[in-house]
Amino acid sequence: MTDLSAFPIASRWPAQHPDRLQLYSFPTPNGVKVSFALEEIGLPYEAHLVNIGKDESWTPEFLSLNPNGKIPAIVDPDGPGGKPLGLFESGAILLYLAEKTGKLLPADPARRYETVQWVFFQMGGIGPMFGQLGFFHKFAGKEIADKRPLERYANESKRLLGVLETRLNGRQWIMDDDYTIADISMLGWVRTLKVFYEASQLVGLDSLPNVNRWLDKGLERPASQRGLNIPPRP
Repeated sequence: MTDLSAFPIASRWPAQHPDRLQLYSFPTPNGVKVSFALEEIGLPYEAHLVNIGKDESWTPEFLSLNPNGKIPAIVDPDGPGGKPLGLFESGAILLYLAEKTGKLLPADPARRYETVQWVFFQMGGIGPMFGQLGFFHKFAGKEIADKRPLERYANESKRLLGVLETRLNGRQWIMDDDYTIADISMLGWVRTLKVFYEASQLVGLDSLPNVNRWLDKGLERPASQRGLNIPPRP
C-alpha cells in the first residue's frame, strides 16, 4: 500500500485511495484546469476540497505542499522513477500530466513548444489580468473611486482576448485540430470572465465569434462538464 505520510497535507486531507494521484483543489478557473485535464486523460485520481473561502490553503498542511498558498496542488504517488512527487502551479501540473501520460500535448517537438508557449500566455497574461478585472469589476474594487485600475485591466483583457480571437481564426482549437493543455489552461478563465465576472460587455466578448465558438465547444466536452465541479463546491 502506498505511504503518503511524508506529505503533511495527507494528514489533513487523508487519502482513501493512496495509490491514486491526489488532487487538492477548488473549482476556480485555476482549479478546473487540472480537473479538466485529469478527466480528459482518464488517469485515476482522488480529489480533495480545499475550501479557499475558509482560508484552508493557508493552513500549515497545505503550505507544506505549496508554500505560495494557492490551489491547485497534487501529490502523485507514482512520480518520476516510481517515487511520490508533490507539485504546485496549475501550468506546471498540466505540463506534468501531459508528459506523464503522452496526452494533450503534441509529440512533435516544435508543436510541443508551440503548445507550451500558449500555456505560458495564459499563465502570464490571461489569468492575472482577468483575475484583476474580476476584482475591480465585481468585487471590492467597485468601491474604489478611481476607475483607472478597472480601465487598465479591462483594456488589457480586451487586448488578450483579441490575441486569442486572431489565433483561433480558421482553427478548431489553439493547436489546430489537436485539443491540448493550451485550450484547457484558458477555457475556465474565459468562462469565468463571461459567466461569473459578468464582464462580457465590458471587454467586448460578444463581438469575438472565434472565441465564443471555441469556448462553447470546449465546455461541451464531457470531461469539461464533469471537471467544472471537481471537487464539488461545499
